Amino acid sequence: MATAANTTAGAAKDGAPSANALTPAKTLSGIVKQVLSGDTVVIRATKGAPPPEKQITFSHVLAPKLARRPGAGGDETKDEPWAWESREYLRKKLIGVEVTFTYDKPANSNREYGFVWVGKDKETGENVVESIVREGLVTVRREGRPTPEQQTLIELEDQARAANRGKWAHNVNAADKVRNIKWAHENPAHIVDIYGGKPVKAIIEHVRDGSTVRAFLLPDFHYITLMISGIRCPGVKLDADGKPDLSVKVPFADEARYYVETRLLQRDVEIRLESVNNSNFIGTILYPKGNIAESLLREGLAKCVDWSMAVMKTGADKLRAAERIAKEKRLRQWQDYQAKTPTFNSKEKDFTGTVIEVFNGDAINVRLANGQVKKVFFSSIRPPRDQRAVVGTDGEEIVKAPPRGKNYRPLYEIPHMFDAREFLRKKLINKKVQCNLDYISPLRDNFPEKHCYTVLIGGQNVAEAMVAKGLATCVRYRQDDDQRSSAYDQLIAAEQQAIKGLKGLHAKKDNATLRVNDLTVDHSRIKVQYLPSWQRALRTEAIVEFVASGSRLRLYVPKDSCLVTFLLAGISCPRSSRPALNGVPAQEGEPFGDEALTFTRERVLQRDVSVHIDTTDKAGSSVIGWLWTDQNVNLSVALVEEGLAEVHFSAEKSEYYRLLKSAEDRAKAAKKNIWANYVEQVPEEKVVIEEDKDEKLPVERKVNYENVIVTEITESLTFFAQSVDNGPKLETLMSKLHADFQANPPIAGSYTPKRGDLVAAQFTFDNQWYRAKVERIQGNNASVLYIDYGNKETLPTSRLAALPPAFSSEKPYATEYALALVALPADNEDKEEALRAFSDDVLNHKVQLNVELKVGGGPHLATLHDPTTKTDFGKQLVADGLVLVEKRRERRLKELLEQYRTAQDAALAAHLAIWKYGDITQDDTPEFR
Repeated sequence: MATAANTTAGAAKDGAPSANALTPAKTLSGIVKQVLSGDTVVIRATKGAPPPEKQITFSHVLAPKLARRPGAGGDETKDEPWAWESREYLRKKLIGVEVTFTYDKPANSNREYGFVWVGKDKETGENVVESIVREGLVTVRREGRPTPEQQTLIELEDQARAANRGKWAHNVNAADKVRNIKWAHENPAHIVDIYGGKPVKAIIEHVRDGSTVRAFLLPDFHYITLMISGIRCPGVKLDADGKPDLSVKVPFADEARYYVETRLLQRDVEIRLESVNNSNFIGTILYPKGNIAESLLREGLAKCVDWSMAVMKTGADKLRAAERIAKEKRLRQWQDYQAKTPTFNSKEKDFTGTVIEVFNGDAINVRLANGQVKKVFFSSIRPPRDQRAVVGTDGEEIVKAPPRGKNYRPLYEIPHMFDAREFLRKKLINKKVQCNLDYISPLRDNFPEKHCYTVLIGGQNVAEAMVAKGLATCVRYRQDDDQRSSAYDQLIAAEQQAIKGLKGLHAKKDNATLRVNDLTVDHSRIKVQYLPSWQRALRTEAIVEFVASGSRLRLYVPKDSCLVTFLLAGISCPRSSRPALNGVPAQEGEPFGDEALTFTRERVLQRDVSVHIDTTDKAGSSVIGWLWTDQNVNLSVALVEEGLAEVHFSAEKSEYYRLLKSAEDRAKAAKKNIWANYVEQVPEEKVVIEEDKDEKLPVERKVNYENVIVTEITESLTFFAQSVDNGPKLETLMSKLHADFQANPPIAGSYTPKRGDLVAAQFTFDNQWYRAKVERIQGNNASVLYIDYGNKETLPTSRLAALPPAFSSEKPYATEYALALVALPADNEDKEEALRAFSDDVLNHKVQLNVELKVGGGPHLATLHDPTTKTDFGKQLVADGLVLVEKRRERRLKELLEQYRTAQDAALAAHLAIWKYGDITQDDTPEFR
């Protein structure tokens, strides 16, 4: 340390002997590193890293003693009154400040005593000892003959006493100036929960090493040992007894500790507690220049630590970025660093595409805009694995699981594998994703090279979502291994939350496998156990697991938990080519067979579909039926229309024969694919004599009342009604639909609706999802009809989504009818009055409905009746003079029509409503035309 001119200073007894015993005083300068109490400071030199230090005790004064923690060289003691205030006075005044000081060392003492002045010149600088005496925070020693310096201090103390300053104040309870320090914590995690991740004010009391400190949390004085989140600095080596071995010098350990001391020791900081490790706390320290962890990493004095980075609430990405800077500059710990990350070209690194297939929980196939298909592995995660494998602490398989039988299906037999695949399938199939390449895993152990990506959908990391649900685990890496996900810290944090929440793979209960009946192997139970119920069902929900050809698929039926081979009914599809497999030579396909295979794969592979099963093939090994895609398209018809299949004679007896035949005719006319060389034959003309359709209509009116609830009335006097008997079914359907969309909310803008589509629409009034049909598209808006209620509205297309197949098979619960035998008046005001009266009578009321006449191509004509009084609401509107009676000729309605005309004549005679000014129908006579 730099030495200036010598001066003399006096000292008192009890560690400050008389002036005759003093060695010559020295004057030096330095920076205050630490304040140990109200009368003792540690001053370091201005040069060196770390520089030399000197502890100076103020001459002639005595400060109250601070509390001592248990185990720190003795038993626990409490503060003497005003001890903390005197320490804080000096800390706030001196920490980090350059000072000038004099000191001398009595011959019979280990301490060095002296005076301290703020600044470089003691002649002009503030005398700190005099200042603290003036504030009444220390006691001046008065033994022996006072020196001039001591006499000055006595006079200042007398002035402080007279002014009631500090410890000399009469109106202050001394007990209030004693801290209640919490040295130990029985439940550290509870302390973390109390602060809830919010920054808390603190003072750093000790720096053990660059990444471990001790601090007081204010204002409650919790004394904690804190490990800085996300980093580890070089520290002192421990000997065999677990004690620090100072004889071993660890590179950069002293430099890291000094770096932290100069910025944090006894400084006001904020600490964000994030977790605990045994009795130590883990958290982030924020000082005026930011996060100290970032600074240490940027200087190469620390390295990122995955396990503690996982507990960080925010900022992990900034730590990685800071470490990356030090690596690139090869600073300190990274001086020998060699980057292991390969370089990628831009086309290989990042791309956007559509997911067309999901593998068993860890990879997907993505089709690019140019048609190229890439296999994408998720970075840094592992899917569920065979529980018979022996796994090491790093997550690697030490001993692989023994081989299974030939019919082993890992998708269903490994716990949570199916759940992981289903999560990805529902979230990604046919959706656009952004793929960012993180690293390429080289070929090893007969495993091919893997391109590993961070996959984003709607800005969300798919791998992170999987890990958060406990459907995958994180790969553990060596600390110097950079071959990892760019979002690795978020993955680790998500895994910690999944473990804490006991989700998926981390649940305590035994993970049972999915029991699947494989009917592709065991055909014997198809006809006896499954076929009858499938035939009775209108539609059965299924998942297409594999597509063998354009018309041959393997389905998984969740309701029955079975796999079955499914053949498309009504069509004959060209055979696709087959590669050589297990010694079987490759087979060449028929013309357009591979195109049919591709067509089917692109529309149904791993999609939710609905099927109606009619029968089995001759061998009873496969089922034959009709399949509808997730867009409610009949796949047999779609293949025929594309010219990739032809109608089979067996379709003639089916209800879809006309659709198939029409599609085939259109394909032939367009000469599509298999019909490219088709020459149309001119059919012979056939004379068809049409019978009088009117003669086929029944003569007598049939009355068959059905209890309904009218849910909507239109401006043209048609109405929508729900059958009361179907009420519970509708409520169940809506509950399942709402729950499905709450569990798997659609991504806004991911679905492009078309006119006529059956969709899910988010109703404006309650923001719930309902079944709807798109009636018109105008720009970014769509007009829809809610098919189960009959109401309409215009919505942004972002509030529409694809309707899951499980909800598309049931028919609409609301049916449109026209009010029989009546017509609205031409005048708009009269029309509004009639509609208002009709709404008051029937809307949202339980009434009885009778279909009077079935009309092709339009709503059936129906009458509505009061269940109690049997009032015919249509006839009542006529009797009230609100509507007119239609002119109809049907013989079956003749008697009812006469009743309506009688009611109309009575209203006309009474000049009611529209008849107020006479017969309005006279305007239709020839003389008024």
